[in-house]
Amino acid sequence: MDIDYAEYRASLEETYEDRASIKRWEKTKVNGETKLDWALKLADVPCRISQKALASNGQTETVNKITYETKLFISPDIEVLQGDLIEVMRGSQMRMYTAGEPFPYPTHQEISLQRREKA
Repeated sequence: MDIDYAEYRASLEETYEDRASIKRWEKTKVNGETKLDWALKLADVPCRISQKALASNGQTETVNKITYETKLFISPDIEVLQGDLIEVMRGSQMRMYTAGEPFPYPTHQEISLQRREKA
């Protein structure tokens, strides 16, 4: 039995209602000095985020750590590297994440995300 990956991928991508911007550390020269800074690699890429479990409360006297597992589903054609900064827009809400190691499939890739902000 042959699997029609193109049809399966098209069906899966119909669920991509979120948008991602991908940034990566890059060396740049400013006034002859080399610096590392975030460089925008891709913007407004269709994707979908999914939360595996409800957030646990990590409240301390100074911060409230946000802890839960989030996965990013995105086209296998998009290059995402572990450590990339992923800004995901869901509706009118934008959240920032750090990318884990991508796990590719013929139809999509799944990437574990770690939230960068604190509540």
